[in-house]
Amino acid sequence: MESSNTIISLVNVTKVFEDGATAVDSFNLDIKKGEFVTILGPSGCGKSTTLRMIAGFDIPTSGQILINGEEITNLPPNKRPVNTVFQRYALFPHLDVYDNVAFGLKIKKVPVKTTNKNGEEVVKMRHLSPKEIDQKVAKALAIVDMDEMEDRDVSTLSGGQQQRVAIARALVMDPEVLLLDEPLSALDHKLRLDMQVELKQMHKKLGITFIYVTHDQEEALSMSDKIVVMKRGAIQQVGTPEEIYNEPINAYVADFIGESNIYSGTMSSKLHVRFLGKTWECVDDFALNEKVDIMIRPEDVILGPEGKGVVDGVIDSKVFKGEDYSFIIKVGKAEVLCRDKKNREVGDKVSISVDPENLQIMHKEMMENQWTDCYINDKNQVVIGDDVFEADVTKLLKDGFIDDDGYLTSKAGKRYDLKDAGVIVECSFDDIIISDNLEEGITTGKIVSSVWIGDHYQDIIRTDDDEDFVVNTPYTWMENDVVSININKESLRLTLKKGLDNYAID
Repeated sequence: MESSNTIISLVNVTKVFEDGATAVDSFNLDIKKGEFVTILGPSGCGKSTTLRMIAGFDIPTSGQILINGEEITNLPPNKRPVNTVFQRYALFPHLDVYDNVAFGLKIKKVPVKTTNKNGEEVVKMRHLSPKEIDQKVAKALAIVDMDEMEDRDVSTLSGGQQQRVAIARALVMDPEVLLLDEPLSALDHKLRLDMQVELKQMHKKLGITFIYVTHDQEEALSMSDKIVVMKRGAIQQVGTPEEIYNEPINAYVADFIGESNIYSGTMSSKLHVRFLGKTWECVDDFALNEKVDIMIRPEDVILGPEGKGVVDGVIDSKVFKGEDYSFIIKVGKAEVLCRDKKNREVGDKVSISVDPENLQIMHKEMMENQWTDCYINDKNQVVIGDDVFEADVTKLLKDGFIDDDGYLTSKAGKRYDLKDAGVIVECSFDDIIISDNLEEGITTGKIVSSVWIGDHYQDIIRTDDDEDFVVNTPYTWMENDVVSININKESLRLTLKKGLDNYAID
């Protein structure tokens, strides 16, 4: 990207709060002049923190923020050529529409060239005249279709009208970049749809850069030139709405953007992938026998008579959607969500096929749980975060056993003191046991993500000490549900960070 066409650059931007929580991690992004860029992700993913750092309300822990090639990382908000529209519009209730929009202009100073007493040309700062303020306010209110309501008390305005006033108040300052932090979230569904159209038209009319933050994928898809999908402080994918929807980079993006079917599979041969018990043609070339995730959009599923497709199934449910029907088809224990204009009945047997170009094959993000900052305590238990789990440390030594003093001991009698030994701990997603009985587990955590993977859910549970446990489960849990976590000691695999001889005591 040419630097002359880039208005904002974020370079390795990281934000760590005082409690040690990392809100944004190594964020890198270039934004072109005039783009409508949406930062999209669930609550707590770091999108609003990123916007606040661009605005200057938060300062990065590390990294750089540049506007028009100049670093503004530590510049105060009033010195940046940006303005922000917040989720809560923060209008002044004692001022009318005109005065709310004009407020910033009344304290703003602009440079003006003049000649001093020595005849030298100098630049001085002056306040805007009442006439100039009137002209700017009138223009801003006209842009948001509020030009005949300047005398109205803001408390008498509807939610949509208040939002327009907040946007006008930002636009009147002539920003190069307009930052919008979930500005439509307080509106009802119909008004939100109307405002999406208005914001897009406003962006086209003004030609300035919009950076928009939302958790609503429909808003992102309908309004944006570019979407930045975030997860846990990091960028997952950057692309156009079409790229994000049709070619998600991983299962998280596929699940977050629109409806999708996601399955675990294996590359069985060149341009062939096996899942749902069958081999399917595809156009993505991955390594032989590589474990992959497969994404299929419901509208890309082709239904036909039984025996005519790649795999057969039974219609388990149907919902009429107006233009078409939404079906859930059972293929063994797995489910396939599809959309079709032809009406069918629950219990009908059908075949399923998908054009190869509509099978999106993705690298698996992670194959199993791994915790890299763990240690063994004086009872030969492993500590993950702040939680203590039983573990079989004898697996670290062939034919090893624990002697009467609690030391790992070899068959030849050599002993090892593993207290405080650093280890990497691993276990599969299937080995974690979760329950709604919070007394059953070693620790508890909150479900922060749940993705349907064909015949089961893959959930991420986060503990109070910010450790993540990924679990495969057939049961439906909601995000923010609190569950207990347990792992059988035989399921934990330990790897010493240092050689075993470093812990020898005899």
